[in-house]
Amino acid sequence: MFGPVFHREVLTAPRRVRHYLYRSLYVVALLVLLGTAWLVLSGTQPIRNVGDLSRFGGTAFQFLAPLQLAVLTFLGALGAAAAVSQEKDRRTILLLLLTRMTNFELVVGKLAASLLNVASMLVVSFPVFLLVTVFGGVSIRQVVIAYAITAASVLGAASVGCTVAFWRDKTFQALAITVLAIVLWIAFWEVVAVIASGSGPAWDWAERVAAAGSPIRAIGSVVIPDVRAPRWWQMPAWNYVATTLVVALVLTGIAVWRVRVWNPSRQVRRRGSEDEEEGSSIWGVEHDLAEAADLAEAARQTHVDARTGSHAARRSRRVWDHPVLWREVCTWAYGRKVLLIRAAYLLLWGLVLWGLRETAGVEVFDVGRDQLAGMVPASAQLLAPFLLISLVIINALGVTSITNERDELALDLLLATDITPKEFVFGKLLGVLYVTKEMVLGPLLLIAALWFFGGITLENSLYVVVGILVMDVFAAMLGIHYGMTYSSSRTAI
Repeated sequence: MFGPVFHREVLTAPRRVRHYLYRSLYVVALLVLLGTAWLVLSGTQPIRNVGDLSRFGGTAFQFLAPLQLAVLTFLGALGAAAAVSQEKDRRTILLLLLTRMTNFELVVGKLAASLLNVASMLVVSFPVFLLVTVFGGVSIRQVVIAYAITAASVLGAASVGCTVAFWRDKTFQALAITVLAIVLWIAFWEVVAVIASGSGPAWDWAERVAAAGSPIRAIGSVVIPDVRAPRWWQMPAWNYVATTLVVALVLTGIAVWRVRVWNPSRQVRRRGSEDEEEGSSIWGVEHDLAEAADLAEAARQTHVDARTGSHAARRSRRVWDHPVLWREVCTWAYGRKVLLIRAAYLLLWGLVLWGLRETAGVEVFDVGRDQLAGMVPASAQLLAPFLLISLVIINALGVTSITNERDELALDLLLATDITPKEFVFGKLLGVLYVTKEMVLGPLLLIAALWFFGGITLENSLYVVVGILVMDVFAAMLGIHYGMTYSSSRTAI
């Protein structure tokens, strides 16, 4: 139904060990979290009646459902982007475009193939959530609606990743733009809800609109059901499912429409035309050399410097003693669209800064009714996702800094030079931290702003700053390590 790309993935995926490893570890992780929550409950208070069990079931569902939503959504987005970027890095996308496959089979088949592992993880975790209903406090209807929200979110996020990856050539650009697009989408709907906060019809309308676009508020309306909804199919969560499916359909349609316009890129086309000109002669090497010399002389005579008689001496760029670090710092190694990523990140940084100023000294967000994070400070609700996004971008650049060298067949050339392993590793590490300097300095400035607003003490702010710096270096080095360990770019990412 989805074409040969999806059919091949269905046949080959069960042959890989990681296909079974991922879903097994995911179920084990959910069971460990559930068991830990039970031990915490039984160790802090006595369990006397069924009411205590039902409260445990409701609490477990309140942190398991959002956790699954966040994990699988970003796995689906990054998996789809990495699957398409791998084809581009290895230049096998050109072979796919030369086949008889239609645009629909190529785009939708690649999208569906990238979601096989995530879909299997979603299916195998369903019995764990049914186990939660045994404790009480949660109905099967809530579990089904939560799964509908998660499935729609995964499909929408994967559509974003697939479309961006078909659009952009660089793997890091595709991953970073995908993550930032999803986060900015969520932040936009949260800002809509916060700006219109209050009471009355305007607040009710803003909350419904935010729930139709924000997965956080949609899942919040399920874990703590809205008693105002007269029927279960009239819950705000279904508006979110419909909105996300429409967005996924539109993005996939755009990718199907533009896939042969975006691919191959201009650089690949220009390189292919040059190779075609060089290999067009059949008269032997001597004739080719003579013709090449004539063409070069003709090009020199028609150059603007030759016509005007002025020859501007162009100064060559001086390379540092550490060429790997020089390339990362002084060249556009990851494309000029990194500026777009920085602009989107700075926009998100500004929104978080505004939120910190508005919620300084507030313990929890006043969203009209108690939802998921009633005991989490408002500043932590803003900073934690932002810090996570920063670490994800740093880690993604660390991985792609190595996988791009391997996919472009440049890693073997680097290993054959006089560059020492220390120069290569530390050059890549420092280069990653330099390119992502906004992701390194941005959270530190937010911590300083939070201290200025009185939301954190000076001592605690210093602890947080040191912890963030350690995690930044760890995320970058972890990405470099996995980029070297795995030969497959998709697996490393």
